[in-house]
Amino acid sequence: MVRPLLIAAAVVSLAAAALLAQPARAVSGSKQKPTPRVERRVPFAAGETLTYDVSWSSFVTAGTATLAVKEKKPSFGSVAYYIVAEGQPTPLLSKLYTLYYKMDTLVDVFSLLPQRASVFSQEGRRRRMKVTQFDQQARRAQYEVQTATLVRTTRAVPAYTQDPLAALYVLRTIPLKEGERMTMPIAESGTLYRITVTVGPRERVRTGLGTIDAWRVTPAIAGGAQGARGMVVWISTDDRRLPVRMETELAVGTFRLTLSSAAGVRAAGR
Repeated sequence: MVRPLLIAAAVVSLAAAALLAQPARAVSGSKQKPTPRVERRVPFAAGETLTYDVSWSSFVTAGTATLAVKEKKPSFGSVAYYIVAEGQPTPLLSKLYTLYYKMDTLVDVFSLLPQRASVFSQEGRRRRMKVTQFDQQARRAQYEVQTATLVRTTRAVPAYTQDPLAALYVLRTIPLKEGERMTMPIAESGTLYRITVTVGPRERVRTGLGTIDAWRVTPAIAGGAQGARGMVVWISTDDRRLPVRMETELAVGTFRLTLSSAAGVRAAGR
């Protein structure tokens, strides 16, 4: 039941380009001094956990999903946030069909680009593990999928390519403004997407934390959206920048994720 979460996360990522594609500063003199790396300012921290109620078609509560910043740790010669998304159906639905998704990513604290991402899925008796490892400097990504066998491929990716989960968190760092449109490439499970996102007006969204003002963000995916018809994500306008609701229309019905609780988040500001 968390698949819509993964799709929605992929869809909203474009805004990362506005933050990441910043021109380098020129240094006067004949020699250029290396610029010290500085961590990007973000509205989240290790320990933040967001929990969502998942509704689908006639099921008011079909499952639960969580987004958690597990830790901040040394990773691939740098430092990264380790972020995990998980989702599964309610006990009633799980008796009808076994379904579980887990997605994780390592996001570099200096560039906010992903280092490595993976997706584990269990649907009935079928289990699958997909891993993408990024070489951002060389603009390459190695993708592998493990079922009964292990298959690896390497492909070129554009600059500033994100994975879906990392992209959702990067979006939270971007100042949003009604009417803005942005595009950006996303690599998900061996497939590269070109996504355009449009920032709509502020709306009032009911959540488990109360009614929250949020930007309505509408993404559009080119190059194969795996059956998705329409996607919308609402990001809170305060300095917490919480994804308070996510919706995805699929052939099997409309999925909605609504924030029900939050732990380890900052106090609401503006």
